[in-house]
Amino acid sequence: MKKLSIIMFAFTITMLACKQEHPDSEFKPIQVKYPHTKQDTIVEDYFGQKIPDPYRWLEDDNSPETKAWVVEENKVTDEYLSQIPFQENIRKRLEKIWNYEKYSSPFKEGDYYYYFKNDGLQNQSVLYQSQGIKDEGTVFIDPNKFSEDGTTSLGGMEFNNDGKYLAYAISEGGSDWRKVFVMDVNTKELLNDKLEWVKFSSLAWRQDGFYYSRYPQPKGGDELSSKNEFHSLYYHKLGTSQADDQLIYVDKENPLRNVYATTSEDERFVIISTSESTSGNGLYFIDTEKDANKIVPVITDFNNDYNFIDNEGDELLVLTNDNAPLERLVMINTNNPSKETWTDIIPESKDALKGISLVGGKIFANYIHDASSLIKVFDSKGKFIQDLALPGIGTSGGVNGKKSDDTGFYSFTSFIRPNTIYSLNAENLNSEVFREPKVDFDSDAYETKQVWYSSKDGTKVPMFLTMKKGLKIDGERPTLLYGYGGFDISILPSFSISRLPILENDGIYAVANIRGGGEFGKEWHEAGTKERKQNVFDDFIAAAEKLIADGYTSSDRLAIQGGSNGGLLVGACMTQRPDLFKVAFPAVGVLDMLRYHKFTIGWAWAGDYGKSEDEEAFNYLIKYSPLQNIKPEKYPATLVTTADHDDRVVPAHSFKFIAELQKNQQGTNPTLIRIETSAGHGAGKPTSKQIEEAADILSFMFFNMNVRYPE
Repeated sequence: MKKLSIIMFAFTITMLACKQEHPDSEFKPIQVKYPHTKQDTIVEDYFGQKIPDPYRWLEDDNSPETKAWVVEENKVTDEYLSQIPFQENIRKRLEKIWNYEKYSSPFKEGDYYYYFKNDGLQNQSVLYQSQGIKDEGTVFIDPNKFSEDGTTSLGGMEFNNDGKYLAYAISEGGSDWRKVFVMDVNTKELLNDKLEWVKFSSLAWRQDGFYYSRYPQPKGGDELSSKNEFHSLYYHKLGTSQADDQLIYVDKENPLRNVYATTSEDERFVIISTSESTSGNGLYFIDTEKDANKIVPVITDFNNDYNFIDNEGDELLVLTNDNAPLERLVMINTNNPSKETWTDIIPESKDALKGISLVGGKIFANYIHDASSLIKVFDSKGKFIQDLALPGIGTSGGVNGKKSDDTGFYSFTSFIRPNTIYSLNAENLNSEVFREPKVDFDSDAYETKQVWYSSKDGTKVPMFLTMKKGLKIDGERPTLLYGYGGFDISILPSFSISRLPILENDGIYAVANIRGGGEFGKEWHEAGTKERKQNVFDDFIAAAEKLIADGYTSSDRLAIQGGSNGGLLVGACMTQRPDLFKVAFPAVGVLDMLRYHKFTIGWAWAGDYGKSEDEEAFNYLIKYSPLQNIKPEKYPATLVTTADHDDRVVPAHSFKFIAELQKNQQGTNPTLIRIETSAGHGAGKPTSKQIEEAADILSFMFFNMNVRYPE
């Protein structure tokens, strides 16, 4: 883990010696000396309640004081981790199993096929181009050459309709900010076009240009923390300056709204989506055959979700949960788009419908059935044909292809099976393996099973358990419990190299499909939002209790992990039930629920959380906000992870949380923070940094559980 390179300032260190809580531990305790973190006297008044905020100064990540504090905290963490006797063994094992070829599904644009490939340990996957679908391709774009350390990544791309031009975005240091460039496909040369301050944007081609979304340029050097306002939709014409781009849409009266655009495959329609939060969107369209400057509203509120699929002549095919919590596919006539005229193509069913693909004249509908993928095939009018035969319980990304293609591709993965690519004959619906990775891991020696348990209020919740076949269930298995529980995001089975050392070391990997996610549709999501957010934590705590009650593990051998909203989950559960867990990993977490919305895009999460300026919302936020609920207590061994370029969930959340935790820790478990440099919220993180972080997390977990990792 690299250090931040800054000028060091005088810094007083308070020595707080601590030893790990290892009854009869075979490991030598590691001494920890925490940095002194100064406290301010800031107190906020929330509806008559005085809430201190002593570490607010850490919100300024550009200040010399904060930078010095970061260096000191990283130094303590590095020294601790370096003394774990098997850390290097874990790193070497991860590097070995990580080193296999990884492919994406191929896709055709213009005269060429394209696919992504990573040779094994490359920091970024490479885009290849080939003449034929089975031909070995040549390098088209190598993001590893964007920067010397591999921290600049490809952040989105889109070919124009005839495949002659490619617009692509790059992310530097993991930031959500993007720079956009345009390449001539035949010559592989960049045009002069360059766009900046692009964020949360699609790239939607039409004719000789494309639509994109951006914010005004931030002022004062605080682009990684300042609030994002006045998201605007522009059209860029090739060969012109960004300053000359045409403004298509901005809501000057509502600065906290986002806007996105996509175009139909025939480029007749421009579909505009507006949003105030992560759920619910407005829907508009431009019919360029009638009036290229007229924006026609279809939906102007944000009560439901509307995802444009494509058009059939005058009609728009849209996936929506409007009057269908589990979603349905509807056709909207642009000549009269009122709801009364909508027709169902695929009605709502008993499973959550999460994606639609149009390939070879058929509709492939991607459902979630009990937190696993199910693909149903329909004809173009919505008549059911058959289920697509998948290899087992796992996750498919849906069928990839275009309406006119006679062959599609889909991926399939599970907790014990790496991502495998299948080709699909769109006519007879026969599949065959197209690319299957070879990993130094015996998948056949492991199994995944699904169990159901009751949450605090009696709600039945599913959980996946992955372990060795025939594993001895003795209440002492080292177990990692993972969850998310928010924003309608479904946590489905997936292959993760960083979990394999747990399984190989006679451990268990558990994933709880808790409320707040999208596994069972809109109602399941909403049951974990706002004043109902405690349901999410109750579900996760009940999952931990289930693992212990059924004899899989014990509180001394149980770790919990989650990132972003999942970091909030871990922070809330470890402060509510510190006795239940031995180790906690809150990653890039939303941990200060009173101020989350004051930074970057945080305001958009209010649909799930609510805002502290509202008294009703404050009254439930203050009850679970991890930062404000730390008190003198024996907390689990905790390794907070964040990154200096995270402009999604700013690192101040993690900074303030660990400072408060270190002050209040009454037990001898370590409470540390790992602050990655030149990295962001997670997307685009180079392989080398992923391996380093995973090795640190796993060694911290095993060591604090008093579990040895073999040579």
